[in-house]
Amino acid sequence: MFPRPNTINQPRNIPTPAHNHAPAEVKQSPIIHYTFLLIGLSLLVFVLHKLDGVLLPILFAGLLSVLLLPLVVRLEKWKLPRIWAIIMTLLLLVAALAGLFYLFGTQLLTLRDELPKLQEKTLVYFDQIQQWASQKFGYQPMSKEELIDKTMKSVKKSAGGYLGSTLSMTAAVLSVTTLIPIYIFCFLYYRDHMRQFMFRFVAPDKRTTVLHTMDNIQTVVQAYIQGLLTVIVVVSVLNAIGLLLLGVKFAVFFAVFASVLAVIPYIGIMVGSAIPALVTLVETGSIGKAAAVVGVFMFVQFLEGNFITPMITGSKVSINPMAAIVALILGGELWGTPGMILSIPLVAVLKVLFDASKTTEPWGFLLGDVTDGEETQNDKSDDKTGFFAKAWQMIKRM
Repeated sequence: MFPRPNTINQPRNIPTPAHNHAPAEVKQSPIIHYTFLLIGLSLLVFVLHKLDGVLLPILFAGLLSVLLLPLVVRLEKWKLPRIWAIIMTLLLLVAALAGLFYLFGTQLLTLRDELPKLQEKTLVYFDQIQQWASQKFGYQPMSKEELIDKTMKSVKKSAGGYLGSTLSMTAAVLSVTTLIPIYIFCFLYYRDHMRQFMFRFVAPDKRTTVLHTMDNIQTVVQAYIQGLLTVIVVVSVLNAIGLLLLGVKFAVFFAVFASVLAVIPYIGIMVGSAIPALVTLVETGSIGKAAAVVGVFMFVQFLEGNFITPMITGSKVSINPMAAIVALILGGELWGTPGMILSIPLVAVLKVLFDASKTTEPWGFLLGDVTDGEETQNDKSDDKTGFFAKAWQMIKRM
């Protein structure tokens, strides 16, 4: 009835068997790929900066929830309901923070009472330095009244800005301190529900692997945060012992202040030791005693870097100093002081997440300490090298 198809009346736009294959994959240019990556990162940074009021309480609450989870689990094992276990844990946290604030508050009040005396002694030393500079270099000395007048003018000029920033910071701190306990309660109470939520994105045959990875991340992050707090406590005690033996005023305050700053590699110990050294120099007028204060901090920092931190946190996860400094700068630029506080724990969390996947493991290696990378590299090479390579490695170790 119908004519047989031939080259003339064959239907068009129908692929022949010879041409029935999948279309060729279009390779994307690396320039386009990295351009879209940079645009995505820029949008991510913009969103993180704009939503700082929402994200900062959640991040603080998340880290504290990971830290408090073992205590909640232990209370639940003692047949205590989850709600009451979480409430008791939050009460213990509030009591600990209240004790720290009381300790620091009394030290700060005592330091405030001593400020006029320190100011008078500072002016005396300033006059002596000016007289020395005038004799050596012909510098025209500045009178005390002129110095005080210029200082008061600068303070009055910036008083409005300081007052506004102080009020805004106080309001932000009050709002954060109100939201963080609520978020902590929700994270701890709904932790099983959130885990089931994450399982919804994973195939059933892979949920065991994902659960194991999540447990490993949780364990390592808990160990790192607990280890970091333990290091701060140990370093605070050692600093306080050294400063009390030297008879330094406000020894406990300066010891804790320097131990917290010691988390920042290199920079923290410089700032943490400079302030008590200057106060000691102004108070006693002894350069040797001020140098001894710096020596105490340097010695404790040596113990912390070579013995304390490797024993407590080095076996779990360690961040190299360059990654820590870059994280602190980026955190300060993104979220200010809260960003600097969160930067080190967040980098530790990122390193754990990167190490959990083969595709992102190189980024975890980049954030990790150099010694850990050398040990890992040596372990892997020992399994694959031959007799002569192993012999050469043994010779180098000798």
